[in-house]
Amino acid sequence: MISEFQAFILGMVQGLTEFLPVSSSAHLVLIPWLLGWNDPGLAFDVALHLGTLLALLIYYWREWANMMLSIVRPDPASRRLLMLLIVASIPGAVIGLLLEKQAETVFRSPALIACTLALMGLVLWIADVRASQSKKMSGLSFGDAILIGLSQALAIIPGVSRSGSTITTGRILGVEREDAANFSFLMATPIIAGAGLHEAPKILHAGINSAVVLGFVTSAIFGVIAIAALVKFVRTRTYQPFAWYRIALAIFVIAVFYSRS
Repeated sequence: MISEFQAFILGMVQGLTEFLPVSSSAHLVLIPWLLGWNDPGLAFDVALHLGTLLALLIYYWREWANMMLSIVRPDPASRRLLMLLIVASIPGAVIGLLLEKQAETVFRSPALIACTLALMGLVLWIADVRASQSKKMSGLSFGDAILIGLSQALAIIPGVSRSGSTITTGRILGVEREDAANFSFLMATPIIAGAGLHEAPKILHAGINSAVVLGFVTSAIFGVIAIAALVKFVRTRTYQPFAWYRIALAIFVIAVFYSRS
């Protein structure tokens, strides 16, 4: 069990870090580890992710409404975007199901998280510096969508970051910074929804209490804030501050890990 204060802090962290390329899953493992809190477990994590799903639906409701309506009315651009998102979601869904058990055990090691934080930070930094900004979201091919979807599948390992891996791949493919973020967030919607439905029995089995509700609401509120802030930030700036943050956090985690050994 966790307290309502802990639920609020973890909900805030989830909402902010789900959409910043710094790995929400890493932070949700590391904060209880660093502060000596009980690990809230994957069931509570799922509740927080459902909060960020609500944030996505709030922020991108127009885009999703247009995509759904494109099924029954002429709107080639929205229909094509919907197909791209479907194609991009398949690899993450398949690999997520195959590696579900590892996500609950092996992949929650602080040492592994530190390594993936640093490695993906370096990859994000290099990709953002070297990549062009020649491609809009509307210019993505289905091959591009598959590659971004495959990178999203890596996010089952805490420290990789769903937004970090997909934004990095988008940048490698030459997608401009703002559209790389928007496609990443739109693509997160079906994968989070699917994972939430798959893991919902764990929430029901654990029980819905005030801490779960508070975590859900807090993650939704701070998720909307994070999406709006990042999209605005990358219109005029690079992703490099997030890369350096990842590397600094990795060094800190390694130092704490070995000091406790």
